[in-house]
Amino acid sequence: MKKTIAVIFGGQSSEHEVSCVSAVTIITNMDTEKYEQILIGITKEGDWLKVDSVSQIEDGSWRKASVHAVISVEATAKSIMFLEDGRVSTRKLDLVFPALHGLYGEDGTIQGVMELARLPYVGCGVLASSISMDKLCTKTLVGTMGVRQAQYVPVMRYELKDMESVVKKVEKELSYPMFVKPCNAGSSRGVSKVRNSEELKIGLSLAAEHDRRLLVEEMIVGRELECAVLGGDDCCVSGVGEILAAADFYDYEAKYHSAESRTDLTPVLPEGKEDEIRETAARIFMALDGYGLSRLDFFLTEDTNEVVFNEMNTLPGFTGISMYPMLWEKRGISKQELIDKLIAGALIRYDR
Repeated sequence: MKKTIAVIFGGQSSEHEVSCVSAVTIITNMDTEKYEQILIGITKEGDWLKVDSVSQIEDGSWRKASVHAVISVEATAKSIMFLEDGRVSTRKLDLVFPALHGLYGEDGTIQGVMELARLPYVGCGVLASSISMDKLCTKTLVGTMGVRQAQYVPVMRYELKDMESVVKKVEKELSYPMFVKPCNAGSSRGVSKVRNSEELKIGLSLAAEHDRRLLVEEMIVGRELECAVLGGDDCCVSGVGEILAAADFYDYEAKYHSAESRTDLTPVLPEGKEDEIRETAARIFMALDGYGLSRLDFFLTEDTNEVVFNEMNTLPGFTGISMYPMLWEKRGISKQELIDKLIAGALIRYDR
């Protein structure tokens, strides 16, 4: 008997468009012999809409859909309700596959809804999602593990009322160039590389448009490396891939709109460094209570070949150029098999 799976995409974050592309990949690679799909798109305004086809996602027409969708948070219901012209219909659900990135999708909020509804769902739980989404919280916890990270200075949005004091605080701890980031944003939205105090002010203001919690980090000069984690307590770690960014750093445009940005799935690394990265990734994934899937990002410093942890993404991209599925394909796991494993893992966690 087929499992009924709701694939949820879009969302109110700055990664709305990327989520739609990820959803298309997931939907088209999900085995329709095993699963019946219900497609739910969340607009930027927060409307939940029933979507009829992948083509509506690809051309954007789904945002004009007229049937609204509501997941019941009653633990006994395990269903989704559709509202159309004053009429209500209900469909039972076996599982939810969030194809959401960023705020309200990757930060524990949608995961909390699924926990209330007692619905199995793909990916990390509330704790790992919320911690990993917040770069400052991640740094604080990973720092207790003795893992090397970029030095940083936290800044709160309210502090920017006295911008000069913030600049002095940052310059006391870090040297230019440095990076300014929102603590809660993905795909490098709101991230700036700054080279002097004036650029720092601009970068802080830009980051504050995306979050009230900000982070200023030392710039690590080196290679950008990523690896994928799959599973739960017995998680598997992929090989290491390298990002060859077209831009000065791997920002949103370089990730999704530059044909010159490339990924290398078989980078040549100094002896022992791939194992070190994979082992560190597993340690961090387990320490943050990861489950299902995550992509962990690192730097390898230019002069000393030191491994530096950057961040953990609990709902990594599933686009055609996304590192997470490509790393598993390199290991012989197709997208369809990968989706099967993620769904199976979600059901095992629920049963447990």
